Amino acid sequence: MSEDKHPSWQRLLLLIPVLLAFGLGLFLYQGLGKDPNKLESSLLGQQVPDFIGESLAEPVRAISRADILGTPSLLNVWATWCPTCKAEHAYLNELVAREGVRIIGVNYHDQRGPAQEWLVRLGNPYAFSIYDPKGQLGIELGVIGAPETYLVDADGTIVDKLTGELNERTWAQLKPQYEALMARQSQ
Repeated sequence: MSEDKHPSWQRLLLLIPVLLAFGLGLFLYQGLGKDPNKLESSLLGQQVPDFIGESLAEPVRAISRADILGTPSLLNVWATWCPTCKAEHAYLNELVAREGVRIIGVNYHDQRGPAQEWLVRLGNPYAFSIYDPKGQLGIELGVIGAPETYLVDADGTIVDKLTGELNERTWAQLKPQYEALMARQSQ
């Protein structure tokens, strides 16, 4: 009769790393194919929150939710400290010039002077920018970080959200929705 060199508990210990690796692989596999720019927002289908903020360009001018209404728009959260915001900025200017898209800026956790200089130096694609130095509007929108872009219909309902850079590839995903909103408005 031969003695068992590996008791059953030792075999079980050998199996644990295999099970952990399998579980980790399954977890990572579920994330494959998902667009990291397409993080769901709890506000999809809801109205842009009520707010009263300052204009970045004119500190004495109050801006509220009512200023967003009337035309489908992109609500773009940006900041001078954000390298991805700088990367997308030229495309925003192009989008306004080429397609006439209405973009409203939310200058997030930033300083007024550098933000104003940025727009002078790089061009200003925004119909207007809301100055949000403490990030209060950003919190109400559920902003994770800059840049983020919300597609908002003429009634102020958030239709879609893009987390990350707005560029030719990501605009191709939002553009059909934007065009449908514009077509509905012109009827």
